[in-house]
Amino acid sequence: MAKSKDVRIKVILECTESPGTSRYSTIKNRRNTPGRMELKKYNPVLRKHTIHKEIK
Repeated sequence: MAKSKDVRIKVILECTESPGTSRYSTIKNRRNTPGRMELKKYNPVLRKHTIHKEIK
């Protein structure tokens, strides 16, 4: 049985340069990264790597 407070949660990353054009979903460990995630991912609309931040 799963606990009500799972350690690993699903998050959505959205592009900061042009919001709404590129989104990625990933899983993060709540204990290791309690803050919001920020990764460089590829945006196919802009055709370059941009910073994607976690949204709720």
